[in-house]
Amino acid sequence: MANIQWYPGHMNKARNQLEDKMGLIDVLVEVLDARIPESSRNPMISELVGDKPHLIILNKADLADPVMTKMWQKKLSGKGKVVMALDSLHSTNMQVLIRMIKKAASSKVAKLESKGASNPVIRIALAGVPNCGKSTIINRLVGRNVAAVGNKPGVTKGQTWLKAPYNIQILDTPGILWPKFEDQEVGYKLAALGSIKDSIFSADDVALYLLSKLRKYYLNDVVKFARSTKEEVSKINDTDLLLALTEQYGMRDDYDRFSLYLLQRLRKGKVGRITLDRP
Repeated sequence: MANIQWYPGHMNKARNQLEDKMGLIDVLVEVLDARIPESSRNPMISELVGDKPHLIILNKADLADPVMTKMWQKKLSGKGKVVMALDSLHSTNMQVLIRMIKKAASSKVAKLESKGASNPVIRIALAGVPNCGKSTIINRLVGRNVAAVGNKPGVTKGQTWLKAPYNIQILDTPGILWPKFEDQEVGYKLAALGSIKDSIFSADDVALYLLSKLRKYYLNDVVKFARSTKEEVSKINDTDLLLALTEQYGMRDDYDRFSLYLLQRLRKGKVGRITLDRP
C-alpha cells in the first residue's frame, strides 16, 4: 500500500489564520467524524486551543456505530472538554449544542456583564478536518445556508465571520489536515471517509484496507453487502474478496471503479453504521 500525504498550501495558511484569531475566540468547537474520532483529530487544533473552553462534536453520529460513539464520548471527555454526538444533517440536538456553547462561554459573559456590557457577543470557531460537516453545523446554527456544503473536501476556502441567533458569532474555517501522517492507518481512514480528495490516493489500496477492517469488526455488514454467506466471505483474502465483489456488482474486472463505488457507499452509510477507530 502506498503512503498517503496531502498538505496543500491553503491548509498551512488556514492554520496560521486560525492561530491569529484565537485571541478573539471565546469557545473552540472541534468537529470530528464520529466514525473516526481519533483519526479525525487534528493535533494542531489541540495545540491552538490552549486553556480556552473546548467543545468536541462527534458529527455524522447517525452513520457511526452507536455503541462505539458512546465509548468515544466517555474517552474524549475530560477537564475543559465537553463531548456531544450530533447528526447535523438531520438537525438533531442543535438546541443542545447552543446551550453547551452558552455554558462554555458563561464565565466570559459574566465577566463582561460585570463591567456593564449588555448581551455580550459569544465568538466561536468551528474547526476540523475536511468534510467533517462543519459547514452543515454552521448552517443549522445560523438558520440558513450561509456556508458552502459539499460531500467532498476543500469546499470552504477562506475564513468568514457569520452571525447566528442568541448573540453568537461563528468563525467558519477551511478543513485543516496536518503535514504528515505518522501512522499511515490514519491516512487510510481519512481517505476512506472522504477527508482527502479521491484523486490523491489509489482507491483500491484504501478499499483493501477498508475490507480488512470491516471483516474484522462488521462481518455481518460485509456479508449483506456482498450478498453472500459468512463462510464465503471469511474463507478468501481481501484481494480475492475485492475482485469477487467487483464482479458481483457487474463491473467485471474494473476493480478501481468498484473501489470508488465501495468508498462512496460507505460514506453514505449504505454499508452499515460503522466506526473504524476503536477506543
